[in-house]
Amino acid sequence: MSTTHSSLIEALEAADMLEIDDLYAWQFNLDKELLARVSAGSASADSQDQPLLSIDCVDGSARRHWQFSLAAVSAARFDAETDSWLLSDGSAEHRIKCFAAISGDNLDSDDDSDD
Repeated sequence: MSTTHSSLIEALEAADMLEIDDLYAWQFNLDKELLARVSAGSASADSQDQPLLSIDCVDGSARRHWQFSLAAVSAARFDAETDSWLLSDGSAEHRIKCFAAISGDNLDSDDDSDD
């Protein structure tokens, strides 16, 4: 969950699915090229306004789309009470939870072997 990450960007990099405003969304894109340019110091002056995160999901029969700038994602704050990130797009505040997939394997453990 989000509690182990110090920023929403870190949480998003580890996430496989999001919940935004109580809707589950597995279709989201984090612009890793923009993050790489910022990290390398080669980002343009307007990079804070560029879209970093886009989220798509279906709410009933309606398609929903959100887009957040680098500045908005960087300014998100964690709410420990709800285990979610509060993120503003300028006109509204959104609540985002990040989820990582749970994985397993089909390998038999040594404890299950017949001797």
